[in-house]
Amino acid sequence: MTIKNWMRAGLPALATTALFAAAALAQDAPATGAEATAEAAAAVATVDKGDITWMMVSTILVLFMTVPGLALFYGGLVRAKNMLSVLMQVTVIAAVMMLLWVFYGYSLAFTSGNAFIGGFEKAFLAGVTTESLADTFSANVKIPEYVFMAFQMTFSAITPALIIGAFAERMKFSAILLFCILWVTLVYYPIAHMVWFSEGYLFGLGALDFAGGTVVHINAGIAGLVGCLLVGKRTGFGKELMPPHSLPFAMVGASVLWVGWFGFNAGSNLEANAGTTLALVNTFVATAGAIVGWSLIEWLAKGKPSMLGAISGMVAGLVAITPAAGLSGPIGAIVLGFIASIVCFFFCTTVKNALGYDDSLDVFGVHGIGGIVGAIGTGVVVAPALGGPGIADYAMGHQVWVQIQAVAITIVWGGVVSAILYKIVDVIVGLRPSVEKEREGLDIVEHGERAYHS
Repeated sequence: MTIKNWMRAGLPALATTALFAAAALAQDAPATGAEATAEAAAAVATVDKGDITWMMVSTILVLFMTVPGLALFYGGLVRAKNMLSVLMQVTVIAAVMMLLWVFYGYSLAFTSGNAFIGGFEKAFLAGVTTESLADTFSANVKIPEYVFMAFQMTFSAITPALIIGAFAERMKFSAILLFCILWVTLVYYPIAHMVWFSEGYLFGLGALDFAGGTVVHINAGIAGLVGCLLVGKRTGFGKELMPPHSLPFAMVGASVLWVGWFGFNAGSNLEANAGTTLALVNTFVATAGAIVGWSLIEWLAKGKPSMLGAISGMVAGLVAITPAAGLSGPIGAIVLGFIASIVCFFFCTTVKNALGYDDSLDVFGVHGIGGIVGAIGTGVVVAPALGGPGIADYAMGHQVWVQIQAVAITIVWGGVVSAILYKIVDVIVGLRPSVEKEREGLDIVEHGERAYHS
């Protein structure tokens, strides 16, 4: 099973390649005695307990990003009357996506089919056992397939949950669930297959995406933008104040996201080795650069740096470094995070205000734009001259062009299919509650609960 594509960074070939090569050598020039023993030992896949442990921890960290991290972050940013609805949406979406991943998502994303989607040979985890192994990016080094499957499952769980922030406070729970089920099936799984599977179209182009700039963040950001436009603005938007009800909750949620993101980024190396430490360091420093960048630009533009701005910069930096986490040097990561936060600030303020769309929690402005800056920037920061590890046959102009193509394909596919799916959901169950129900708050209307009682 060939997985992600940073083997183009000059890392060793995948374990299966080494096994085939060893078998070919054995047929062409049979060895005897000590040579045969040595060759046989070299051909045996290594499964290291340290790698297994790290991948299990990384998997749990990505879950930690979702619940409680994303739930608290989004929950603190909405009004009090809608907090529980957001917590419920994130929690149930994650659970449903995990089940779909086991039923057919893993198979569609990570088995052979064509350049755009896999097949059903591993539907319901057929053939996945405690004995089956998945390749890493070092020759003859493997991990249990269960841990790889579970790690990727957490990515598919958090991505649709990111989308809901764009139309928070104004969409039916039933509509959100139906949309997310259709969206992961027709958008997330195909893009994951195209980017991360060896037979995928974007993989074949040479697109670099270490941990999900296109698959997760651009995908979610574009779906969120399309959603907020089609669902429409919140009742009272532009006429009533709609401040976050709890910035402390949002700050705690964002901080949990940062901690969990080490599993997201460093875990994407699939091993516990030197490459993992690079992704870890970059997740620290790119985020720090982005927090400073957003705070500075907000200070200059508005006269005061805000807590909301700092945590927005935090998430923007995490988003931007995701596709480059194991492909950039630390200085390049700092620059990438700093630049991305300033671009995201511009989109979350100037562009959004000018165009008047209601992206409630700036999903497009942070995840979509941050993902675009990060994905294209990966083609630059991977350069050895800038501290990156470099990739085979690297040419900056060519790699940036490949990255732009990957971004464009993700935007077009995700945008068009998402628009169609919103229309289908609107016909089936309707997208919005009534104005009266929206004013009352989705906590009571959709779930019969209140976060706070007087």
